[in-house]
Amino acid sequence: MTRKHLIAAIVLSMAAPSLEAQKFEGLAPTPPMGWNSWNTFAADINEQLVHEMADAIVASGMQKAGYRYIVLDDTWSAMKRDADGNLLAHPEKFPSGMKALGDYLHSKGFKFGIYNCAGTKTCAGFPGGHGHEEQDARMYASWGVDYLKYDWCNTEGLDPKVQYAKMRDALHAAGRPVVFSMCEWGQSQPWRWAKDVGHLWRTTGDITDCWDCKKRWSVGWKNILDSQVGLEWAAGPGHWNDPDMLEVGNPGLTFAESRAHFSLWCMLAAPLMAGNDVRTMTPEIRAVLTDADVIALDQDPLGKQGYRVWAGNGYEIWIKELAGDDRAVCVLNTGDGPAEIAFDWRNVDTLGGKYALRDLWEKKDAGTTDDKFSRTIDAHDVVLLRLTPAK
Repeated sequence: MTRKHLIAAIVLSMAAPSLEAQKFEGLAPTPPMGWNSWNTFAADINEQLVHEMADAIVASGMQKAGYRYIVLDDTWSAMKRDADGNLLAHPEKFPSGMKALGDYLHSKGFKFGIYNCAGTKTCAGFPGGHGHEEQDARMYASWGVDYLKYDWCNTEGLDPKVQYAKMRDALHAAGRPVVFSMCEWGQSQPWRWAKDVGHLWRTTGDITDCWDCKKRWSVGWKNILDSQVGLEWAAGPGHWNDPDMLEVGNPGLTFAESRAHFSLWCMLAAPLMAGNDVRTMTPEIRAVLTDADVIALDQDPLGKQGYRVWAGNGYEIWIKELAGDDRAVCVLNTGDGPAEIAFDWRNVDTLGGKYALRDLWEKKDAGTTDDKFSRTIDAHDVVLLRLTPAK
């Protein structure tokens, strides 16, 4: 190589953009909060519905409580790409297009989320992202997308570590910061390898609105809760375990089950993606979803996922470490009827020391850990406490 060619090569290398594989940092220091269309509406989504839901989230106080992302799930797109391979909005459902929808959500103070899949087709049979990662990422950026949920259907023969890294790199190259939500269902144990790929990753299959039922593709939230035991080491600021979206307020749950579900997802430092019809929710469900004291557990800046310290005798105890040496403790009645649950705080592993207790749902002080715990808890309900070191 001549001196002239060498100088030219150096200049080109300095001018070229960095090809280092990376995700956008600083986008999810606490678990993302928002609303997703799938759990209530599945394929029955359209432009008017999203506008109404955004307005309802504002009016209900949910936006003020922290729900920032509105995420369109599967079936938002046309059945085929255009002649140049570009994704298109479904012409009947979203006649104004995705850019206009994103602009509307941004004008209301929301972040815009969208769905696609690492396979050749999405789970509902719409165009997937395989082989179009860079093209799709540029399109998302042009629409103002802030959050991408990326599924794992129709991926026969593909490696999730490779495919998710491709989309991570494509998003970064497109230049618009996007929260990357990996929906691989936990099959390849992404908590072991995805910290530098996504901001959150699913740890389980799909959730449904029941306590512990099992359907073909989905299970109740208690089944999912049980599968989170032992995963707490993998979560932290910018990289979260995702036990799937919330079913709070949906018809298959009692009020107690909705409240317990929300309490324990906050204990898990889980992303809080509501999935109910916000337009018609009851005042009681609105109070659950917007409770500042409970949300503060989920959004605690220490970023620790809670862990189970006891399971037996019809109840469970979960502990979450919080900033400032506080703790959260959730006592769950796993029985099918009301139960008197009692224990000595001195026997609760990892606690130690003396704490003052605050009942977060009852909004009142509840003694100290010098007193034995004794409470009647309804079936599938919880007592949720914040513990502060006693002076």
